[in-house]
Amino acid sequence: MKQLLMFSNSEDGRHICTEKSVAHCRGDVVIAGIFPFYSWELVRNMNDPALQQQSDQINIKKYQLLFNLVLAVEEINKNAHLLPNMTMGFEIYSAHYKDTDLLEDALIWLSGKNRNSPNYTCRRDSKALAVLTGTSSTSVPIGTLLDLYKLPQFTYGSFDPILSDHGKFGTVYQMAAKDSALALAIVSLMLHFSWTWVGLFITEEDYGVWFLSELREEMDKNGVCLAFENMITYNAFSDFTNDLWMHRQLLESSTNVIIIYGDSKFLLCFMLKLRDFLITGKVWIMNSPYDDVTIGKRYFLIDSFHAPLIFSHHHRNTAGFTNFILTETLSKNSGDNSLPRSWIQSVYCLLIKSDCRDLGHCSYNATLDWLLRHIFDMTMSDESYNIYNAVYAVAHALHQMILYLMEEPPVHNAQPRAFLSSQLHHFLKKIKFTNPVGDQVVLNEERKSEAEYDIMSFWNFPEGLGQRVKVGKFSPSRSHDQQLILFENLIEWPIGITKTPQSVCTESCGPGFRKTSLEGNATCCFDCTPCSENEISKGIDMEQCVRCPDYQLANTERNTCLLKTENFLAYEDPLGKTLACTALCCSALTAAVLGVFIKHQDTPIVKANNRALSYILLISLTCCFLCSLLFLGRPHTATCILQHTTFAVVFTMAVSTVLAKTITVVLAFTLTAPGRSMRQWLVSRAPKLIIPICTLIQVTLCGFWLGISPPFVDRDVHSEHGHVIILCNMGSITAFYCVLGYLGSIALASFIVSFLARNLPDTFNEAKFLTFSMLVFFSVWLTFLPVYHSTKGKVMVAVEVFSILASSGGLLGCIFAPKCYIILIRPERNSLSRFRARSQSGRNKH
Repeated sequence: MKQLLMFSNSEDGRHICTEKSVAHCRGDVVIAGIFPFYSWELVRNMNDPALQQQSDQINIKKYQLLFNLVLAVEEINKNAHLLPNMTMGFEIYSAHYKDTDLLEDALIWLSGKNRNSPNYTCRRDSKALAVLTGTSSTSVPIGTLLDLYKLPQFTYGSFDPILSDHGKFGTVYQMAAKDSALALAIVSLMLHFSWTWVGLFITEEDYGVWFLSELREEMDKNGVCLAFENMITYNAFSDFTNDLWMHRQLLESSTNVIIIYGDSKFLLCFMLKLRDFLITGKVWIMNSPYDDVTIGKRYFLIDSFHAPLIFSHHHRNTAGFTNFILTETLSKNSGDNSLPRSWIQSVYCLLIKSDCRDLGHCSYNATLDWLLRHIFDMTMSDESYNIYNAVYAVAHALHQMILYLMEEPPVHNAQPRAFLSSQLHHFLKKIKFTNPVGDQVVLNEERKSEAEYDIMSFWNFPEGLGQRVKVGKFSPSRSHDQQLILFENLIEWPIGITKTPQSVCTESCGPGFRKTSLEGNATCCFDCTPCSENEISKGIDMEQCVRCPDYQLANTERNTCLLKTENFLAYEDPLGKTLACTALCCSALTAAVLGVFIKHQDTPIVKANNRALSYILLISLTCCFLCSLLFLGRPHTATCILQHTTFAVVFTMAVSTVLAKTITVVLAFTLTAPGRSMRQWLVSRAPKLIIPICTLIQVTLCGFWLGISPPFVDRDVHSEHGHVIILCNMGSITAFYCVLGYLGSIALASFIVSFLARNLPDTFNEAKFLTFSMLVFFSVWLTFLPVYHSTKGKVMVAVEVFSILASSGGLLGCIFAPKCYIILIRPERNSLSRFRARSQSGRNKH
């Protein structure tokens, strides 16, 4: 530790090298950076267009990486609370794109003195702590090499799952956030615009395969489908024969949204592949590694003509970055502390491709402002921000290690580089700090929070230069409905698109229809099938139709359920009015007959067949007529209970009265020995006991019925289309048929007895009328049963009411009409002398 603290502060001189390294700054500890200052592109051979060759081009935008490294180093060196009494320096090398030269810069840095000498170093005391590398194409081979030296390697490119294998890359730290939420972010954008039919071009590298699995999972969960899916290798880009096929696929596909996922090299290859083709009317969505690309007409895919939507990692912009470029690093007045003016002039001259042999041809003062505004972004890119955090991570880890070593005895006879490099990993894996812009930095992948994404678009500016504009944001940590925020008024759609585009395989199924999948096609391709009868669908693209409740009916459009019309035999209906008037008239007529009988109660015809039974029968028939009114109107619980119980009791009383009258006639003519007390008792007492006994038995049966399962209000929703029939459910069907069976048995007994007594003397004998009345009674109810079970709704109730009125009217007419005729029309026949004369003439005949 003492040896580390004894490092002398070297002169703060910066030097732009003309040899292997691009720039370096001396310090007590040094961070190396291998930056891709050159991009490459495929250039077609003019003699043979099918052949393409690689050409290296300077990428001015990549010099921002150097500026961010310088900014972070200077901030740390000025911070009295971070690495006090120490200075940090850097060494910058230009990365090569050729696979054969990938390890050259790393070996030169390890060997020192700008020499490539494997397993040998020209440095006596190395101050190197870590190295910064870019994409996985360079990080993987360099990481394998540096793992031998236990040197920490920080990757500032996109997250690569391969480098997460700590068994192979135990010394590699990925500064980029893991794109675990990128698939969800892209699918959320699809859902926001209702894009369910998209195309995909993706790299065949391992991280592309990983992202594809994540994207498929999110798409399957949210009903988004891939119209086509092309995994492209870098070797395929050099094959010109595939260009027309890719172009035709893009034009002929019905999708209007294309997703591109890959690193900057993949994106550059893809754009160069299709640069000679005009493709309009497509929305392009891609991830953010486009910094290798200088915006211009050659790279059509990222200009305002195609206006892609780009997902980049969200981070706070460093407030000092712009000031650093304007006032310190590139300021005219910063003197010797700035990067040499000749370097700035050479960069500008390279850009405009002037003759730079004489640097005096390039005016520094006239070109600096244009260079800053249009060549160097005033905001940090993702890669620049990762470099910024990596430098701070090394500084914090080294600071913690120094504090730890101050409490431990120094280790003697140890090599500083091996000691620092190997011991630094322990602190890097646990490091957690807040950078100067307020973002939390964690190197442990398991402890990292999910990345947030800014959604960027391009606006066109004069001279064909594009400006990135933030049009939205995606935050996976928020609630589901607040994760995606979009400012649609800021989105510039591609040329040829005037409104928000649509991208679906099949037009949405509207209300009243459901989706029907097509065998062999994606789930987003379907037919729209109308909902079945009494089923509806209210939404768009419904998987299933919903059946209306039983009391509702689907409308003709099959998009809403309407309440069915309630149907019952109301008093207001013509049929209800007719039946009600008939019941009232018949009951009034029965009451009138009762009045006639009471008025002529002392006449022989009234007294002949037990006038008390006649009164009971007339009162019972009046109740029978009136009980039919319980079947009219809207059913309620009380009316349902009273309907059939009242009907059963009053009809039992009426039929049992008929039975009593019949038995009275039989007893009167069959019992001999006049004057005997037994005859008088049987004629006067026995028939009267039949009525209360029979009625009491029926009341008991009705009581059991109500106790077990009484009638209740019910709704029949199936019998009539579009109607709900309000009716009374019998409750216990067994009890109901017991009540009816008992009533039928009394009626059958009355019919049998009256039929046997039909030939008795009939001067005032009503045996024949009783027989005929019971015949009418049976005829009505035997006809009622099949008709009742074959009808539904209020017609069924009307049949039952009509049967009650008809059977009651049959009893009234057959029994009392002849007597009323004699009393009112032929009163001379209603006398005892006439009765005796007719009886005498009958005996004379015999």
